[in-house]
Amino acid sequence: MQLQENVSLAPLTTIGIGGPARFFFQAQNVDDVAAGLQWARARNLPIFLLGGGSNLLISDDGFPGLVIRLDLRGITVESEDHGIAMVKVAAGEPWDGFVRFAVQRGWAGIECLSGIPGSTGATPIQNVGAYGQDVSETIARVEALDRTTDRVVWFTNEECRFGYRSSLFKNIERDRYIVLSVTFRLRIGGSAAVKYPELQKYVEERGITLEDLVGVRDAVLAIRKRKGMVLDPSDPDTRSDGSFFMNPVLTAEQYAHFREAAPDAPHYPSGEDVKLSAAWLIEHAGFGKGFAHGNVGLSSKHTLAIVNRGGGTAAEVVGLVRMIQESVRQRFGVPLHPEPNFIGFAE
Repeated sequence: MQLQENVSLAPLTTIGIGGPARFFFQAQNVDDVAAGLQWARARNLPIFLLGGGSNLLISDDGFPGLVIRLDLRGITVESEDHGIAMVKVAAGEPWDGFVRFAVQRGWAGIECLSGIPGSTGATPIQNVGAYGQDVSETIARVEALDRTTDRVVWFTNEECRFGYRSSLFKNIERDRYIVLSVTFRLRIGGSAAVKYPELQKYVEERGITLEDLVGVRDAVLAIRKRKGMVLDPSDPDTRSDGSFFMNPVLTAEQYAHFREAAPDAPHYPSGEDVKLSAAWLIEHAGFGKGFAHGNVGLSSKHTLAIVNRGGGTAAEVVGLVRMIQESVRQRFGVPLHPEPNFIGFAE
C-alpha cells in the first residue's frame, strides 16, 4: 500500500472545503479496497470512502483515520439485446462521463441526469435524481463489498430499497457496504423521459424532439449551467455541493396544516404524500440568492446551493445551514434536511 499522510482533502471536493486526512490511500481495484480496510482495522482507525468529492462536507479538522479514494474504473457493455443495453460501470467512473457515453450511443434512461458531479458509485447510495429522473429507474444491480465479511455481494434493484434520495446503503445499512460497480438497464433507441416542467418548456421552445437524446442532454446542461449547477472553474457559483437541502415530503395531513400558512407555496405529488420546494421555503424564510455568511453563502443563481466564496470553512457552512433550518422551521413548521454527508464532525 502506498499510504500518504496529512493529505489535504479540500481540493478533492467540489465545494473546496475540508481539513486533511491523517492517512490517505488510492484504491484502483477491489483488492486495494480490501487491503485498505484491513490496514485500518489493524490500527483501530476510522475509515472514509471518498469518491468524486461531491455531496459531502468535510470538517475543518479533517478526518482522523484512513481515507480510501475509490478510483475503480471501466465501462463494460455486457449485452445489447431486445432493445436493452446492460452496462456495468465501475464505482470510480465520473458520472457525467457515463451519461455522455450512454446518450451518444442512443441509450435512454439517464439523459436528464446530465451534469451531476461525482462518481457513479455514489449514485445508488443517494438515489441521485434530477429533472424528473432517478437512477433507481435504470439500476439493474449493484456490486458491493460487505465490510462485515469482506465478501463481494450483489443487490437487485428491489434489494437496494430505493426511496426519495435514499437507499439501503444510505439509511438501513449505512457504512456497511462499499459500492464497487453499478449495472444499468438502458433502452436502446428509447425516447427521453422529459417530465420536469422547466425542461419541457425549454425543449419545446427549441424544437428538440424526445428522440434526440443529445439535444435533451444539452438542454439539461444549459439549464443547470444557468443555475450554477455544472462545475466550471471560472464560475464561483459552482464551487458548491449542488443542492444542499432535500425537498421536504409531507403527509396529506401535514400538508393541509402547512397550506394554512402558505397557500401559494408550490407543491408536487409524491405518491400519497406531497413534496414541497426547499428553494421556495428558503427564499420565503428570508434567504435570497447571493445571501452571504462570512466566506460562504447562497449561490447568486440558485438558493439551494451553498457556495464557497473563497476561503470558506466547514464551520461557516454549518452555521449557515443551521440559520436556514431554524428560520424555515419557525416560519413554516417544516424541517429541512441536508443532502450532503457530513464527514469528520463529532456526533
